[in-house]
Order: sequence, then C-alpha cells, then structure tokens
Amino acid sequence: MRLVIVTGMSGAGKTQALKMLEDMGFYCVDNLPIPLIETFAELTLSNHGGIRNAALGIDIRSGEDLSVLNRIFDEWSRIRTPFEILFLDSSDETLIKRYKETRRAHPLAAGGRIDSGIEKERLKLGFLKEEADYIIDTSRLLTKELRQELEKIFVNRESYRNLYITILSFGFKYGIPSDADMVFDVRFLPNPYYSEELRPKTGEEKAVRDYVMQHGTAALFLDKLNDMLEFLIPNFVLEGKNQLVIAIGCTGGKHRSVTIARSVYDKFKSREEFGIKIEHRDIDKDNIRKRMV
Repeated sequence: MRLVIVTGMSGAGKTQALKMLEDMGFYCVDNLPIPLIETFAELTLSNHGGIRNAALGIDIRSGEDLSVLNRIFDEWSRIRTPFEILFLDSSDETLIKRYKETRRAHPLAAGGRIDSGIEKERLKLGFLKEEADYIIDTSRLLTKELRQELEKIFVNRESYRNLYITILSFGFKYGIPSDADMVFDVRFLPNPYYSEELRPKTGEEKAVRDYVMQHGTAALFLDKLNDMLEFLIPNFVLEGKNQLVIAIGCTGGKHRSVTIARSVYDKFKSREEFGIKIEHRDIDKDNIRKRMV
C-alpha cells in the first residue's frame, strides 16, 4: 500500500500528475479538507474498499489549514504510517508564462501581480518541499517526460534522485539560454558550416560529427568536460539541487554544439542517480529563417 501526498506550486503540474497516477492505478483525491486527511489515511491504509494505492492532492487552496500538516506528518512518522510526499516545482519564469497563457489568476495574487503571488506561495509551501521524498521540476519537462518520471517512481519502483539534467545545445547568435546553470563555448572546434556539403546537415548526422571530432581536439575537450561533470553531478545531488541545465553553444546551434551535446548525453544517459534529457534549441533556426526570407 502506498499513500502519496501530491503537492507543489500552482501551475507546476499537480493536476496532471494526479491524473497520471490515477492511470497507474492510484485512487486519487484532490483538495480534500486537511482536517479529513487523517481519516482518509486510516481508511485507505486499512484497505477499505479494496484501495491498494492512494494519492492525495494538497495545495495552497487549503489556506491556513496547511499549518496543521506538520502535526499530521509528525504523528504519522511517530506511529510509522507509511506515506510519501511528491512535490511538483517549476521556475518562476515558467509559472508566470503558464499563467499568462491560460489567463488564469494565481490564487494568492488577489488581482495583483502573478510574481508576488508565486513568492507568497513559495514561502507557505516551503516546509512541504523540505519534507518531500521526490521533487520534480517541470520547467523543461514535456507531459510524456513527467509521466516517465512518475512511472519510474511509482510503477517501476526504480531508485530515484531529485536531480534532473537537461543537456541543451544552442547558438550564440540567438542568445544564451536564460536558465542555463553552466555554459560551454565550443566555437573553437572545426566548423562544418564552411563545407557546402555539410552546411545543411546537423550534428545529429554522422558526417557532421566526424568533421567536428577530427584532429582529436573535440575528444580531448569531451574527456575534460565529462571528468568535471562526474565530479560536479554527485555533489549537486547531495546538495538537493533538482534541476540542472548544461548549455553547450556554437555560433548557430546546428553543428558543433549539437555534436558535443549528443556526446555528453550519450555518456550519462544510462545513469540511475538522476534523470537526463537532451534538447537542441536552435537546430532548425537557420532553416526557419531561410524560409521566412
């Protein structure tokens, strides 16, 4: 039997997560009044009604009753009631964008600015994030990727760490990614752009990769970069960081950065200590610009 408290920032994907857990066989209840939570837990853990797994959605809508949760969690820990906390988070920038796209009001904004509502919510939910067993940052996650992460935890029962890494290729001429934690410039490598045959291709194609990797400079750089990441990533995990964006840039984001990003991703993709994805932000930008001209 698993009892999961699903919580997090408004707009970070809690409702989606509950729907996904329901698809995975969980009995899901959203926004149950907090004074009823202990009764709900007793019924589900006693296998009442044949419920095997349950997920309970809790968020800022609970208002002042949120303060009662600390007492409930302490009591559950004392009597060894099995429960887990899943916290859905996202960057302020992403949350603001989502609210503007959906034209919804933030529950704590009270007709004011969205960012002030988000700030208040972070303060009120801070204790839940500190207590969370799993923190998933959805800032850069697609819906299918969120489902994959939930399946790892609640279906496959794989060991899970809260760090999720994005390997991001980009072009400097389109701007440095604002959410990058680390930025690496690979414009010193051989540039396939000057080959008419390779120019329309991308770093996802072997001919381009072979060109970039010639002479051994790229291989030496990758050895040093991967060695640094081998040192840094476990320390990020220990510090509780839940989102890491490693940005690798060249001029246009189509050849060299894509090649190196792919190599770094292939190096770490099988690791179980963290989740990882690759994203090529600008790989098609040149083609789009040509069509517009």
